Amino acid sequence: MASIKLKFRTSSVQEKEGRLYYQVIHNRVARQIHTEYRIYSSEWDADHSNIILPTSVTPQRQAYLLSLKDTLDADRKKLLLVIARLDKEGQSYTADTVVDNFHEGKELHGIIGYTLELNEKLRRIGKKRMVARYKTTLNSLQRYLKGGDVPLEEVDGTTIQGYEQWLKDSGLCRNTTSFYIRNLRTIYNHAVDDGLVISSSPFKHVYTGIDKTVKRALPLEIIKQLKELDLSLNPRLELARDMFLFSFYTRGMSFIDMAQLTPSNLHGSTLIYRRQKTSQQLHIKWEPAMQEIVAKYKTDDSPYLLPIAKGEGAIFWRQYKNAYSRITKQLKKIGEMIGLSVPLTPYVARHSWASIAKSKNVPVSTISEALGHDSEKTTQIYLSSLDTSVVDNANNLIINSL
Repeated sequence: MASIKLKFRTSSVQEKEGRLYYQVIHNRVARQIHTEYRIYSSEWDADHSNIILPTSVTPQRQAYLLSLKDTLDADRKKLLLVIARLDKEGQSYTADTVVDNFHEGKELHGIIGYTLELNEKLRRIGKKRMVARYKTTLNSLQRYLKGGDVPLEEVDGTTIQGYEQWLKDSGLCRNTTSFYIRNLRTIYNHAVDDGLVISSSPFKHVYTGIDKTVKRALPLEIIKQLKELDLSLNPRLELARDMFLFSFYTRGMSFIDMAQLTPSNLHGSTLIYRRQKTSQQLHIKWEPAMQEIVAKYKTDDSPYLLPIAKGEGAIFWRQYKNAYSRITKQLKKIGEMIGLSVPLTPYVARHSWASIAKSKNVPVSTISEALGHDSEKTTQIYLSSLDTSVVDNANNLIINSL
C-alpha cells in the first residue's frame, strides 16, 4: 500500500514563505505532488508534519492557516481514497499512478446519487425488500436536503446528527428515526466497501438501536365511547377524534399515510396505498365508516381525502407537521376528558386495532399480534403477505362491533 507525507520546502530567500508539497511513496519509489500552499518556517511543525498556529500572528493570518489546514485535510482524504481504490482493484500500480489519479480529480459521488445507483443494482438482482427500505430512506433524505446532495466525502457526524434531529422534529418516534439512520448507515457502508469513501465513523453519535416499547391499546368499549362523544361544539376536538377513528378503521394507518391519501387511492371498494415507512402496498376494503369521515370533511380546494394538509412539496410538509402537532394535543385533551390513564396519541389507534382483533378471536397468524412483535415492520410485512380478504373480514368484524 502506498503512503503519503506532507512536506515543507523552505524558501531560498530568507524570511519568505516556503511551499508545501505531498510525497507519495510506493514500492520504495517516491513522487511529489506540488501545491501552491505557502507558509513560513515558524508555522511548520517538522516533527509532526503539520501546520502550527503561532500566537503572535494576526487574526487574518490565523484564519488563513485554519482554512489551509482544512484544505490539506481534504487533500489527504482524497489521496487516501485514491490509494484505497487502487488497492481494491487488486492490480499493480505505481506512485505515478497515485499522482495521476489525484490530479484527474474524478467526480465525487453524492450520497443521493450513490443510493440511486445502489438501488438499481439491487433491483436487478431481485432484492426488492432492500430496495424498498433504501427508497424510503432516500425519499426522506432528499426532503431533508431539499432536493440537493452531499458528497460522500463530506458525510460526517454533523450531517448525520442534523438529519437525525430533522427526523425527530418531524414527529417520528425514536424507533422510526433509528430505522432511517440504520438504513443510511448501511448505504454508507456499501460506499465504503466500494472504495468510494474512507469511513470517518459519522454514525458514532446517533441512535441506531431498537427500543422495546410498551404497546398501549384501548379496549373496544373505550373506542365506542370515543366514537359516540358529542364534540360538535369543539370542531378541533372533533377533527382529532375523527382522524383517530379513521386510523383505527384502516387497521392503524399512520398519520403521514393518511395525510397523503387522494381519490386516486380508491379503486372501487378498495383503498390501495403504499406505506411511506416501508414502501409496502396495502389493500383495505373501503368501509362505510371510512366514507362517512371522508364525506364529512370533503372540500373542493384540497386534492386530499382528509383535512390534514392541502399544499404540495415544502408547503405540504409544513402543513402536515403543524396538523400532526395540533391533533396530538387535541387527542391528549380528549383522553383526559374521558379519564384515560395513558396519553391518547395517533399511534394508539394502531395498537388498539391489533388488540381488539385478537380479542375477537381473529387468528394470531392473521394479526401476528399486530404490534406485539418486537418491531412494527415485522408485523406489517406479515399482514401484507396474507390474502387481503382475510384481513378485510377481520377489519369488517371490528368496525361492525362499534
